[in-house]
Amino acid sequence: MSTKSNPVNEALAVAAERAALGARVQSAAQPVPVKWIVPPGRFWALNLGELADHRELLYFLVWREIKVRYKQTLIGAGWAVIQPVATMLVFTLFFGRLAKIPSGGVPYPLFFYAALLPWTYFAGALSGATNSVVENQRVITKVYFPRVLLPLSAVLSGLVDFAIAFVLLVGMALYYRVSPGPWLAFVPVFLLLAILTAFAAGLWLAALNALYRDVRYVVPFLVQFWLFVSPVAYPSSMIPARWRTLYGLNPMAGVIDGFRWAITGENPPSTGLIAASAAAVLAMLVAGLWYFRRVEATVADVV
Repeated sequence: MSTKSNPVNEALAVAAERAALGARVQSAAQPVPVKWIVPPGRFWALNLGELADHRELLYFLVWREIKVRYKQTLIGAGWAVIQPVATMLVFTLFFGRLAKIPSGGVPYPLFFYAALLPWTYFAGALSGATNSVVENQRVITKVYFPRVLLPLSAVLSGLVDFAIAFVLLVGMALYYRVSPGPWLAFVPVFLLLAILTAFAAGLWLAALNALYRDVRYVVPFLVQFWLFVSPVAYPSSMIPARWRTLYGLNPMAGVIDGFRWAITGENPPSTGLIAASAAAVLAMLVAGLWYFRRVEATVADVV
């Protein structure tokens, strides 16, 4: 039994074939988008446009750091308060009650906690930034993205702990009846200085740790040494005036002195010390970006 083909169906089939063929020809004629990845220059130049394009990746890196930090923990975010509070109690007993370190009229618990808050943030951010490149070695070897996002995400994620601990600082200031003044507006300024200090030092240590794995064993000693050369357990006024500007080359000296003054309104830091700390942070940041960008070109091969 013979069947006759429908001319309409044949025409539709031919038209569909021609349309498909035309689409294939058109897609083949269109150029394939190509993204050029060039090695960084020899100077510290930071491609802000590239960082802006990867801002969502930065957000997810920060969020991942926060989730991993509190995953399967019993107390959770409470650790952000326990560590500085425990250290404050020890400092209040030994440096305050026993050693009688001058506090400029500020109650010892508030005097030490106002310094430990930015210091605890800095120490945690520095340790996280140091290990950021090594801990993400699998991602680095598989896909390209600005590697500078790794230490930056470690530094920014610590702000969550800082914000939690800052609530207790506000409560302590109210308890000791510390009246807020115009100097309170400088809190974000000195917090920004602490962020830049942690980021600048973290760039150096992250790059060095990717090349030399024994750097991670040096960091705890470095943090401990940095603690005692910073005015956490003592005021910078104990440093002779002629050496105070030189002492300000330690960026955390300006951060801690300034932050403590912005909270309590007592013992304002010297202008020379703050200027020296700001200049030291800027120099560390420029040099850190230059060195990190230099190592970034080969980090995927050595990490």
